[in-house]
Amino acid sequence: MFSDDEEFQPKKSKQQQKREAEAAQVLGTALVELPASQFTALIDKLDLPDKLLEALSTCRSIKAREGRRRQLQYIGKLMRGVDCEPIERTLAEVKRGGQVATVQLHAIERWRERLLTEGEAAMDELLRLQPQADAKQLQQLIARAHKEKAEHQAPRAARLLFKYLRDLLVS
Repeated sequence: MFSDDEEFQPKKSKQQQKREAEAAQVLGTALVELPASQFTALIDKLDLPDKLLEALSTCRSIKAREGRRRQLQYIGKLMRGVDCEPIERTLAEVKRGGQVATVQLHAIERWRERLLTEGEAAMDELLRLQPQADAKQLQQLIARAHKEKAEHQAPRAARLLFKYLRDLLVS
């Protein structure tokens, strides 16, 4: 009945087809709701059909509730013809990258707070961990941040300190 090179693939039940269609639509919704930077990163990594890319971009700009719902259904329909596994993997990678960036920013913020509150002890530890850091520049930024805080000025030096630490710790 079947030739040697044909594989027997059982027909999917209607319930299975419906579950797969719903999963494709949920995945499409997740793509549409990504922040712009993550959406572009994901699109750059994937080789999606032009119709699907256009539908995703269009849906991101639709504000009307019913129009957006219909567009999401259309995206779900288009996604049924696409292998969703690479999209799911890439989506997970992109989201994980955002989480890593958040963790890094929190670590930088903790260092800035330690430098501003603990002073020399925190700076010595930072210089031990990051020998390429410029101690003189750190001292100047910390002193300016304390002065601005005492004079109730905008925390410009604290922001500069954060940027310096970000460049130092993330690179």
